[in-house]
Amino acid sequence: MFQVRIHGRGGQGVVTAAELLAQSAFDEKRFAQAFPSFGSERTGAPVVAFCRIADAEIRVREPIMFPDAIIIQDSTLLKQIDVFSGLVNDGYALINSTRTFEELGISDLADTHSRFITVPATAMAMEYLGRPVPNAVLLGAFAALTQIVSLHSVTDAINEKFKPKIAASNCAAATAAYEFVLAKVAAHA
Repeated sequence: MFQVRIHGRGGQGVVTAAELLAQSAFDEKRFAQAFPSFGSERTGAPVVAFCRIADAEIRVREPIMFPDAIIIQDSTLLKQIDVFSGLVNDGYALINSTRTFEELGISDLADTHSRFITVPATAMAMEYLGRPVPNAVLLGAFAALTQIVSLHSVTDAINEKFKPKIAASNCAAATAAYEFVLAKVAAHA
């Protein structure tokens, strides 16, 4: 079972990201579950959503304490919450930021994990969507980084969820992020 924890703020599409990721897995004939956890339901408040993907039925229902991957939709949370708590040793971390690990204050942690990467997801969302909603962008990046789901499944899930015009721009943003991550990973290989 592959477990993903998504951190962000209300209004960034954190819950939708988990649902789209689960739908991507369903589209690949796998088992998945997605669910949120949040306190005060207001824009800007910290939100966490979870997604599990497996090749067999998933019976666990509790929050993910030891994720295989984390997606951080808002890098300001790095100073507020221990977003890396429980991340497995060979886990993935995808961070929405234009800053370096050193600038983010996580270079020591990132140096011990070779699967950490930053993606300018908000900037890409603004370019493709005209709105600072990084969720679809980060799912494209996630597909490239982990290879757990395909970009095709991500874009199919986006097309199923949104109206054609909104889906098209989200798919373009996810594809751009996918290519960005593939290029970044290849440059560091």
